[in-house]
Amino acid sequence: MFSYILYGFVWLISFLPFRVLYLVADLNYLLLYYVIHYRRKVVRTNLCNSFPEKSLREIKAIERKYYKHLADLSIELYKLWHMSEGSIRKRCVFKNTELPQSYFDEGKSVIGVLGHYGNWEWMSSYSLWETGADFLALYKPIRDKVTDRMMKQIRSRFGAVLVAKDDTLRVIARYRSENRLFLAGFIGDQTPNGRNLNFWTRFLNQDTPVLLGTERIARKYNIPVVSVHMRKVKRGYYEVEFVDVCANPSELPQGKLTEMHTRLLESFIQEEPEFWLWSHKRWKHKKKF
Repeated sequence: MFSYILYGFVWLISFLPFRVLYLVADLNYLLLYYVIHYRRKVVRTNLCNSFPEKSLREIKAIERKYYKHLADLSIELYKLWHMSEGSIRKRCVFKNTELPQSYFDEGKSVIGVLGHYGNWEWMSSYSLWETGADFLALYKPIRDKVTDRMMKQIRSRFGAVLVAKDDTLRVIARYRSENRLFLAGFIGDQTPNGRNLNFWTRFLNQDTPVLLGTERIARKYNIPVVSVHMRKVKRGYYEVEFVDVCANPSELPQGKLTEMHTRLLESFIQEEPEFWLWSHKRWKHKKKF
């Protein structure tokens, strides 16, 4: 019953204009940060460990900015449900689409690696900027079927093709067999489960396990890889920039591609740290020496 109530509530509030929704976000920020203390310990620990050179005052300033951004993210996600194409194109601008297009012109599909940075959910509007290739949005299905249906409706609103993470290899193989082009969005900062702690690197001053799925698929099919940087220009407005990572992943030694896209994400975070998902328990696994 709760899932149906949530479905109806989100559907209704997604009709509200941004100026009203951001008033709700302001209230949510106060509740999350000052009242509920939502994952404050996790955020503070992650920030202190990632930026040991910063003072506590500087850490707290980033922390407050982060919670304001976090409050914006939820309403921006739900607003996707009833945003017009004109509105999302104005609010989420893809700057250099000629980079992936250059690969499409060569008959090559592309893997785009991004992190939980900026508003990664609005990346699903990429299909409005590119008609010659499908945008494959990888996602983890939600157990609750009603909530899962709601999220799929929101995320596919502007033409993204949703691919359950366990179906990734099969779907990519099918696209290749059918000679259909795609840009597949891989999240590069997911936390591996305990069975997949196979690759470790230094990320934000900490030993960090990284999933190798992106690299394995890219090297298997020699799919060019680009990094996706989503910059928050101002509240409710983002710019997406593609950064070339590797045109021929199969030529790289194992682990090199993962290092390359991880270093790029790290540089984005260091530039404007408040826009990364600090409440995520990214370092719950510890390296065993």
